[in-house]
Amino acid sequence: MSDTSSNSSETPEPASAGEPESGPSRGREPRQNQGERSRQGPGESPETSQPREAAPDEDVQDAVPHPRRVPAHTGAPARAGTASPTRAAPTHTGRRPQQRPAHPTQPANWQQWQPTPHEPPVWIGEISSDEPAPIRVATLWCVAVTGLLSALLLGDGLGLNLLIVTVPAALAAYFAAREAGRRPRPWTLVWAVGGVALLSVPALRDAGWPTFLAVASALGLGSLALHGCRTWLGVVLGPLGLFGSLGTGLFWGVRGVRERAEGSRGRWAPVLRTAAVAVVLLIVFGALFASADAAFADLLGGLTPDVSVADGPWRTLLFVVGVVGALAAAHTAAAPLRWDRITVKQGAPRGRAEWALPLIVLNLLFAVFIAVQLTVLFGGYDKVLSETGLTYSEYATQGFWQLLGATLLTLLVIGLARRWAPRDGARDHTLVNAVLGVLCVLTLVVVASALRRMDLYVDAYGLTRLRVSVAAMELWLGLVIVLIMAAGAFGGRWLPRAVAVSGAAGVLIFGLISPDALVAERNVERYRTSDKIDINYFQQLSADAVPALDTLPEPLRSCALEGIERDLGGADEPWYATSWGESRARDILDERPIDPQWEACSTMSRPNDSGGGRDSYDSGGTGDGL
Repeated sequence: MSDTSSNSSETPEPASAGEPESGPSRGREPRQNQGERSRQGPGESPETSQPREAAPDEDVQDAVPHPRRVPAHTGAPARAGTASPTRAAPTHTGRRPQQRPAHPTQPANWQQWQPTPHEPPVWIGEISSDEPAPIRVATLWCVAVTGLLSALLLGDGLGLNLLIVTVPAALAAYFAAREAGRRPRPWTLVWAVGGVALLSVPALRDAGWPTFLAVASALGLGSLALHGCRTWLGVVLGPLGLFGSLGTGLFWGVRGVRERAEGSRGRWAPVLRTAAVAVVLLIVFGALFASADAAFADLLGGLTPDVSVADGPWRTLLFVVGVVGALAAAHTAAAPLRWDRITVKQGAPRGRAEWALPLIVLNLLFAVFIAVQLTVLFGGYDKVLSETGLTYSEYATQGFWQLLGATLLTLLVIGLARRWAPRDGARDHTLVNAVLGVLCVLTLVVVASALRRMDLYVDAYGLTRLRVSVAAMELWLGLVIVLIMAAGAFGGRWLPRAVAVSGAAGVLIFGLISPDALVAERNVERYRTSDKIDINYFQQLSADAVPALDTLPEPLRSCALEGIERDLGGADEPWYATSWGESRARDILDERPIDPQWEACSTMSRPNDSGGGRDSYDSGGTGDGL
């Protein structure tokens, strides 16, 4: 023991750089063998070596020898495979050995640059629903029927076919909701009935703009029926939730088809054979009966879609769109996004003076403006126009758009005022209702003033599509203000859904009335009283205007209907892609064909006076924007 201690305390002289160390125990041993021996404990072989326990004052090097310590000469030859019984004294070799990382496949500082996993926002977890139940066979059949009807019926235009395609898609959503344990609620039925009613507009009217609004609104109401939203955020974001299920619904449907196919391999063959036999029988006997009777051939030709090989890509795309849309609706019904779970914190309540004074000043400004309007009303517009030098067109257009903007800004002010309103007690509640109630009443007077200006403009220069549209928008804003007043008096939990219902009802009425038909009726009446008419503008209207224009005397009638007949074309559209308005227009034109006299039409087109021509919406142009 003493010899070992004395040997371990000796410090040999360092070897020169590049010169090998002498001693019978070293020789020319590779550096990795030196590291392996330095890791072995006393009396241990390389096969059975275990790490020894370090002393309290000893620095532990995990599998890495100190760069400046090498085993010292012990004076005795070392046996192969046996480590030195004592720790070797450090010997400077002049070279720094390379240190290995802690892990053989990762760098030493891998914790520093390793990317942290991305966590989704909290609100995504709040609105997400559980995994939907496996798709039912009934849902899959409804989805398949939806895709088939979409491919057969939607390729020729819009009409009654939208309602036909919607029926199996709605049944698919119903079966998926039943499987998930959801039951329809009263508001769900309201949204569903409203969506179906809106889809009747393409079946009844031919005008394009009302049809687009009706289809878009029907899609939004259908999404609300699937989600069941009731808050402001839910009503606003709910119509967009259906698009989020396009991808997930498709994967859900494919997984369900795969599971059903694996579980019932033997039951699909009889179904496919039955369907194939039925199709073959219908084709064979239908062709025989059609060749035997001309009336039956006409009936069969009108009922069946006209499908050709050239339409294959287009029909395939429609089939995919129908399947994906039906799966998205079914997936939303089974696992809807809970938009109502997103909470918006109320703003910090302000003091009474800080909150009320700006609104009181705004109310005073509204009152002064309304007083001026009443003065103009009782003093007469002719006096105002003579004093200002403005025409009817300039006076009406000068204020209508500004008043429409003032109405929209007032709704924004009311929303922000409710957010930061004082809420300390009954007195604050009374103050808020009083100030905002006065503002709503004054805003209704502003709405009436804007509509009066529009009425002046229409009386002077006739009705157009844009004028009907903006007047309908102003009327709806006035209805929203009335709903806000009712919510302040009776509570406002129902207000978001009521505003959505009022908007959908406005779109439905707008589509059923048909702005083109209304424009034609008003301008024909104006011609009878003032002998002013714009034939060129009538030629741009849709088939909905034909019944009113048919009452014009010749040759004005033929000149007005010439453009509409050209747009209708000679060939009849299929029954499922033809609206009632278009069918009615064709019947009128078949009974009384037009006889255009080109010289007379060019001289009879008498536009309105200066400032009252067509608006930009109707591709015309006086530049007044109305």
